[in-house]
Amino acid sequence: MKKILLLLALGAFIASCGGKKEEKKDGFEVSRTKSEDKKIQADEGVPVDLNNKGIGPIKNLEFSDDIDKEMAARGEAKFNAICVACHMVDQRMIGPAMEGVFERRSPEWVMNMIMNPDEMLREDPIAKALLKEYNNAIMLNQNLNEAEARDLVEYLRTL
Repeated sequence: MKKILLLLALGAFIASCGGKKEEKKDGFEVSRTKSEDKKIQADEGVPVDLNNKGIGPIKNLEFSDDIDKEMAARGEAKFNAICVACHMVDQRMIGPAMEGVFERRSPEWVMNMIMNPDEMLREDPIAKALLKEYNNAIMLNQNLNEAEARDLVEYLRTL
């Protein structure tokens, strides 16, 4: 008799551990899986526009074929001193990655954004889209003069 009860208890235990039942719950459900769709949508929100020169003092900027190594060295030092708080070279951070910036923006736009971020964020459509994409993290005005901004831009050409 003890053996029969033991077998029944063991059978009931095995049966209860069997198939997993899924409960359907009413209400909202949280999915913790990452979705690449969000990134694609965010990237589509900021247009690539090489004709937009931005808003500010720089109306025309032509690059020479060769990179000025002295300017780039000064620009790299300035980048490492003030820009790395928000920008990385090859990946997003608080602000966009700087690598390949001139494939997305005109040199004039970049210079104007460096020298005149307040007005650019208020009036320029690309700057506004970037502000939205980066959760309203504003680019602070570093009060750089044109020579310092040009050094930075020359460094960005090397990335």
